Amino acid sequence: MIYLDHNATTPIDPEVRGAMLPYLGDEFGNPSSSHGLGMRARAAVDLAREQVAGLLGCTPEEIVFTGGGSEANNLALKGIADALVGRGNHFITSVIEHPAIINPCRYLERKGYRVTYLPVDSTGLVAPEAVRAAITDATILISIMHANNEVGTIQPVEEIGRIARERGIIFHTDAAQSVGKIATRVDALSVDLLTAAGHKLYAPKGVGALFVRQGITLEPLIHGAAHERGLRAGTENVASIVGLGQACEIAGRALAETARHVQGLRDALYRGLPEKVGGVRLNGHPERRLPNTLNLSFDGLDSDELLRALPEIAASTGAACHAHSREPSAVLTAMGIGADLALGAVRFSLGKGNTRGEVDRAVQLIAEVVGNLGGRLGA
Repeated sequence: MIYLDHNATTPIDPEVRGAMLPYLGDEFGNPSSSHGLGMRARAAVDLAREQVAGLLGCTPEEIVFTGGGSEANNLALKGIADALVGRGNHFITSVIEHPAIINPCRYLERKGYRVTYLPVDSTGLVAPEAVRAAITDATILISIMHANNEVGTIQPVEEIGRIARERGIIFHTDAAQSVGKIATRVDALSVDLLTAAGHKLYAPKGVGALFVRQGITLEPLIHGAAHERGLRAGTENVASIVGLGQACEIAGRALAETARHVQGLRDALYRGLPEKVGGVRLNGHPERRLPNTLNLSFDGLDSDELLRALPEIAASTGAACHAHSREPSAVLTAMGIGADLALGAVRFSLGKGNTRGEVDRAVQLIAEVVGNLGGRLGA
């Protein structure tokens, strides 16, 4: 299989797997235990915290390990809502956020909070001035994703962060899709909270992290003992945390090289398909886009039908969370893309293990299937 679905999940890097293995075997200690096994487990967690902090450009004390990106997003939004009761009740986000942002916002609305969902333009961009205009005296949090999981559009997070800072408002970004792919230094982005998800950067599923800038107060989602500075109770998942740390270290030392590799493959795929197949439309920003992400609409074809006819290729008809829905993608709809084109959209997301040979083979296979499904598109 040619795996072109890295925005859904990535394989575990062999170096990451190797780092994890001792903690799935003999090094099984509880990091809170005071004996040798426990102290070695604690040291492993501390090292992983340093590795994640190194990639994000923060201090280790500002990293909170979670059970994944969705938990980190929930901790950011609900944690701020509960911590700032009485100060304000207004949140600002965008209409193209991941469900792990949209649904916590819906939950908060049921609790009496007000949420402004900002629109995007035809390329998926949020306008910073729209953020500024939406701010009220009751605004306590702005949450705008760093890069969209479906089309890859990279938001002007730095500019939005400066606006938030000018107004004294806490700013969160869901960077699950961008950490490990492009620079995500928290000071450069001007963020107070940032979400990372392990399985998006060659670490295991079920582990993530939330950057919490020093001085920001959150109410925990999970109450119990004082793990993770009291922000996430529960004995640490040492093996997965070690994996996340190792993945961050690998990403940091090869960030530019990996980005060049996947962008070259992405662009070869984009060049190859229109040459073989007509009626192909790019969804997302042509330049401000993740280097690995290519979202294309095939005019006149249903993306489910197309991918069913391509068992050799793993790709997505949209975000993995919507893979069983035949409703047009909410992201594409918000960008003004009609239902027919939205239902014909396929997201190809490349990874560091892909090769040019795989891309050339994918172009050939897709062209053959499109021909079988109705001839050259647009003819």
